[in-house]
Amino acid sequence: MPATSKSRIALLAALAVLICTAAISRASIADPANPSDEAAIRAVLDMQTAAWNRGDIDTFMTSYWNSEQTEFLGASGIAHGWQAVLDRYHRSYPDRKSMGTVSFSDLEIRLTCADAAYVVGKFHLVRESDQPSGVFSLDFRKFPEGWRIVLDHTTAFPSAAVVPAASH
Repeated sequence: MPATSKSRIALLAALAVLICTAAISRASIADPANPSDEAAIRAVLDMQTAAWNRGDIDTFMTSYWNSEQTEFLGASGIAHGWQAVLDRYHRSYPDRKSMGTVSFSDLEIRLTCADAAYVVGKFHLVRESDQPSGVFSLDFRKFPEGWRIVLDHTTAFPSAAVVPAASH
C-alpha cells in the first residue's frame, strides 16, 4: 500500500476517534431537561407538595420507585428500599402537625440521559413550633409508569441557619 493511502487511513481513523470521543464527552454532560421531561418531573414534585400538605405520606411516596434499590440519605443515616423510606417518613412525621406544610424552591432539573435526571433545590417546612429548611438532591429515573425518585439526599440546615433565596 502506498504511503499516501496509509496516511489517509491513519488520518481518517484519528478523525473518527476524535468525533466519537467528542460525542461521548458531550453525552455525559448533564443538560437542562427537555420541556416535556421537565414538566413531568415538576408534576411529580407538585404532586409531592400537594400530598404532603394534606398529610398524605402514602400518596407522597408514590413519587419514589417502589424497589429495594430506592434509597434516602439524611442526617439520621441511609434508608435502603422503598418500604424503609416509607417507614422512615411515618416514624419522623407521625401526624399532620409534625408534617406542617412544605414548599420547594430554587429547583434545577437536569437530564443526564433519556431516562435519567437529577433535581437540586431547597425545601422549607412551616409548622407551629418551627420552620426547618434545607437542601436536597433527587435522582430520577424514567419508568413505564413515569418519572420516579430512586435516590433522595435531603439535608436540613441547623435550626439557627437562614439561607437567602438565590437571585437567579
